[in-house]
Amino acid sequence: MKYRRLGSTEVSAIGLGAMPLSIEHRPDEDRALATVHAALDAGVTLIDTADSYYWHAGERGHNELLVARALSRYGGDTSDVLVATKGGRGRSGDGGWTVNGAPAHLKAAAEASLKRLGGEAIGLYQLHKPDPEVPWAESVGALRELFDAGTIRFAGISNVTTDQIREAHAILGDALVSVQNQYSPAVRDLEPTLELSTRLGLAFLPWSPLGGISRSALDGPSGAISAGTAFHRIAAERGVSVQRVVLAWLLSLSPAVIPIPGASRPASIQDSAGAVELSVEGALRG
Repeated sequence: MKYRRLGSTEVSAIGLGAMPLSIEHRPDEDRALATVHAALDAGVTLIDTADSYYWHAGERGHNELLVARALSRYGGDTSDVLVATKGGRGRSGDGGWTVNGAPAHLKAAAEASLKRLGGEAIGLYQLHKPDPEVPWAESVGALRELFDAGTIRFAGISNVTTDQIREAHAILGDALVSVQNQYSPAVRDLEPTLELSTRLGLAFLPWSPLGGISRSALDGPSGAISAGTAFHRIAAERGVSVQRVVLAWLLSLSPAVIPIPGASRPASIQDSAGAVELSVEGALRG
């Protein structure tokens, strides 16, 4: 495994997006735990979760609890694993998603996440999505309070614009270490946020990084999948999966990029982890 900078620490250049292990069409627990363990065996030290990654009403924190169980049952050393969770979203019980960026909610959610995950502080706590009903500075200010109180080790923001990154950076300073936005072969309109993150020294965690090539856990069965792209051509030439080529391409865009592909099977994350050994510079443009 290779590593990249996240704040004052380093994590694996490929992380594990744990969401598919808890939402709709999730695997049974044995396979879910095996998937996390396969990631750890492959050298993955960044696991991304959220309190809103659950399926049914009343399951808040399902994914956080699952990740905590997987780490506690792993036979090896997990002291260098950084768990990144998020607060500010929820599930409506009918498949929909809600948003709540009120400071009181975020602080209570972080405390609940810490209790589920265990330990003295949350490794990386991310504001899941801006709430249009709450001033951005107030939501970010809650992260500042959590950081100052020692509840969280690092702060991150997700689904944000360049202006929101700048404002959050002004409020949080060095406490802000990451931006998690959607970015993939099919979704590249947020490239300015990647460029700004790189300039500010923030890690950029693209969610749904295989979009357009492989279905996201958020896509329905009719989600569009591309075929015959340059990614497919390189994959055929190199004898590797197209998913691995896409992740290698993302890694080549900036040293700030740390993809967090989702996985619901051990083989998926094992394949994704291999992207760190694949060079596609010069083979793919744009």
